[in-house]
Amino acid sequence: MSTIGFIGGSGIYEALPLNDVREVEFETPYGEPSDAVTIGEFTDTGRDVAFLPRHGSDHGASPTDLPYRANMYALKKAGVTHVFASNAVGSLREELEPGTLVVPDQIYDRTKHRDLSFYGDGVVVHQPFADPYSPALVDHLTEAAREASDTDTPVKKGGTYVCIEGPQYSTRAESEFYRSQGWDVVGMTAIPEAKLAREAEIAYATIAGVTDYDVWKEDSEVTLEEVLANAERNQSAIKAAVEEAVRTLPDDHTCEAHTALEGTVNTPPEAIPEETRKRVEPLLGEYL
Repeated sequence: MSTIGFIGGSGIYEALPLNDVREVEFETPYGEPSDAVTIGEFTDTGRDVAFLPRHGSDHGASPTDLPYRANMYALKKAGVTHVFASNAVGSLREELEPGTLVVPDQIYDRTKHRDLSFYGDGVVVHQPFADPYSPALVDHLTEAAREASDTDTPVKKGGTYVCIEGPQYSTRAESEFYRSQGWDVVGMTAIPEAKLAREAEIAYATIAGVTDYDVWKEDSEVTLEEVLANAERNQSAIKAAVEEAVRTLPDDHTCEAHTALEGTVNTPPEAIPEETRKRVEPLLGEYL
């Protein structure tokens, strides 16, 4: 039975019905993960859930500086095959009010200073990324969110998440530009998380809780106080959606993400340096 990973804010896993909870420290060739991976058995399913707080327990790193590669590598080593993530986002659409849950299906990458890949150093992997979130998991997470939500929590399936560098919020000019492109929400952590999940052949989808209207809206000025207050209000709906998604994911669920590395390695195995080969073995092993 597959292990499900969850990447999000500290505390969400505590609301999940987990038994035999334990913390596991993973060493990775990409440095230390944000925190230990908390693993427990989801009640009545026999399935393990592995939780990793994206920013660490003390929220000590900005979005640009997070150890994304170490985090995803650790989840891979933990046997994770599916990841549900959560994000706090700003809305670029009038109808996506704070409190709305969005399950995006597209990403636009506006980051500039992040390590985007596990590969390099003598191995080149060209991987399709047209659908950055696993479509089957987007469907499943949306259905779970709608099933779990109350009538006061709107759930939107699909939409484009534009990922910015941060830690500053957008300028008004940037916010207006994002809107003019038809994008839906803006956040700081979708990239490279989604890319690394695909490179690790992990099915990945996220549920984004709207906390604000960014700064495009007249009289709208994003503040940390507003973001944190609305994020806290969104927590119960996100927890309920994740719990439902974990509970209802079929034991044998699989999708294209699980074979995403087939035919993508452009370097002959014999030409890959031994040190690089050892580093990527848990990810690329069967293809070398």
